[in-house]
Amino acid sequence: MVLIMESYNCKVSKRCGGCQLSNLSYEEQLEYKQRQLNSLLGGFSRVNKIIGMENPLRYRNKAQAAFYFDFKRQRTASGIYQSTSKSIVPVDSCLLENENADRIIVTVRRLCDSFKLKPYDIKKGYGFVRHILVRNAVKTGEIMVVIVTATPAFPSKNNFVKALLSAHPEITTVIHNVNNSDINLMLGERSTVLYGKGYIEDELCSLKFRISPSSFYQVNPSQCEVLYNKVIELAGLTGSETVFDSYCGTGTIGLIASKSAKQVLGVEVNRAAVKDAIINAKQNGIKNIYFTCDDAGEYLEYITGEGERFDVVIMDPPRAGSTVKFLKSVVKAEPKRVIYVSCNPVTLKRDLEFLVAHGFRVCEIQGVDMFPFTKHVETVCVLNKV
Repeated sequence: MVLIMESYNCKVSKRCGGCQLSNLSYEEQLEYKQRQLNSLLGGFSRVNKIIGMENPLRYRNKAQAAFYFDFKRQRTASGIYQSTSKSIVPVDSCLLENENADRIIVTVRRLCDSFKLKPYDIKKGYGFVRHILVRNAVKTGEIMVVIVTATPAFPSKNNFVKALLSAHPEITTVIHNVNNSDINLMLGERSTVLYGKGYIEDELCSLKFRISPSSFYQVNPSQCEVLYNKVIELAGLTGSETVFDSYCGTGTIGLIASKSAKQVLGVEVNRAAVKDAIINAKQNGIKNIYFTCDDAGEYLEYITGEGERFDVVIMDPPRAGSTVKFLKSVVKAEPKRVIYVSCNPVTLKRDLEFLVAHGFRVCEIQGVDMFPFTKHVETVCVLNKV
């Protein structure tokens, strides 16, 4: 692999803690992650060589920042939460984030001072602007800006948006989100569209996906295509299989799999994500996929109890891994194949041990570097029913 990358010279990497591997070259990072996968998962099967990126910088299509008041300079500042504390590290430009997103964040910060919108102080419970979220659709070029405030009243919001769009006409939608909680959550439950359609659309594996403010969407789109294509390859779909897509989110993997399967059922506990998944299926004209809002384990146990059978189960759980309850439902369902997509090899090892102990065999393990300069690594495993 030929690696093309600008010089990594981040002045705040040690304080921030987000780039745990910034002291290593990219080749050394891949070697580190390969050793980690070999050590944790090599006992199940041979681990393929990890798939890295050609240019491992500026890959994040999602940027977010917290606002605070800089008393020394007497102006609004922004940054990211330190990985080991609640302190905000001032950042103007992150080498992993989209450059345009960083510029938009700086502009919003400047406009807050111009419009006398005070940053929120969580300790005092006083102020207005809390966070900003910028999402970029790489293929379509659409950009979403979400301004998160502590109170619903947004003074001079029309003029604020007008000034923001004047500085960045490439922005396609602006959303005002209200978060009045006393903890450092990014988004609250109330959102109002100030400009545009309230969402953006991006293309992935030749399909179009709607992205709302709270939608889960992989932050590294180029490697995401690599990952999802590997999932479909390992699933061995021929067009005759029924697929159960658990933890399906907005339906990305299931919709891509539907092109090669007879039928797909996606299950997700987040109602907003299911709503987006249904819309994604409709706008792509896909009619052999169905979505339901439910606990994946409970629903799989229920539907197989009704006589439904699945050839393939795809699971993409959060970092904490799957639950024993869901794994038991998979064992009971007896699919021919399980495709496990993991963002945490430690919990992946634990869950593979359970499945292997209950009649499955790990056939192939493939690492994909979705998050260069961090310790995180994505892994796809295929297990066949013995």
